[in-house]
Amino acid sequence: MSAPLPVAGTAVVLRDGPRGLETLLLRRPETGSFAGAWVFPGGKVEDVDVVPGETETDAARRAAVREAQEETGMRVADAAVLSHWTPPPQTPVRISTWFFLARDLGDELHLSAGEIVDAVWLTPEQAFDGHVDGSLTLFPPTWVTLHGLRGHRTVDEAYASLGDPEHFATQVTPVKDGMLITWQGDEEHPGGPGVFGARHRLTTGVLPWRYERT
Repeated sequence: MSAPLPVAGTAVVLRDGPRGLETLLLRRPETGSFAGAWVFPGGKVEDVDVVPGETETDAARRAAVREAQEETGMRVADAAVLSHWTPPPQTPVRISTWFFLARDLGDELHLSAGEIVDAVWLTPEQAFDGHVDGSLTLFPPTWVTLHGLRGHRTVDEAYASLGDPEHFATQVTPVKDGMLITWQGDEEHPGGPGVFGARHRLTTGVLPWRYERT
């Protein structure tokens, strides 16, 4: 039996802005994890996040809230589990990451030097516009999470839409000019294939990326 994966928590921080629902994106330095990408606040579970007898999700929630404050100086509230992501088997460093919706409490941004280069509040549509024009680098979990927020006008609407957290067990296959990324339910997903023609995939390489789900 393989050893359990390290665990991390990510805070998808939301607020009601003048343009509608906005989320906080942070730009990582050009070296290290997610180099140069725009991501949600978050990081690995540390000893301070672990309470004996509680679940991995509970520890990840504490890590998401703690990391959000450490990276941005902002407190967040109402961290509610949204999704669970596991990377493909070929990934050199594999981490089990839980995503949580979290409410902005209105604190001023104070970015952690060395960890965060820049920060911006954007609607999902604005984030996608930046991705298409090349000004924002996004990784697939961030991209798919933003895609899921597109239909919500307010923070309350986003919370009202929450159901059971979805597990994204990621598989990656190289294709011409990019990658085919599949999750359970796609006909080509080896761990949980759907019926013939079923789609749960993201095709990258050529912008805009194409997300298909049946």
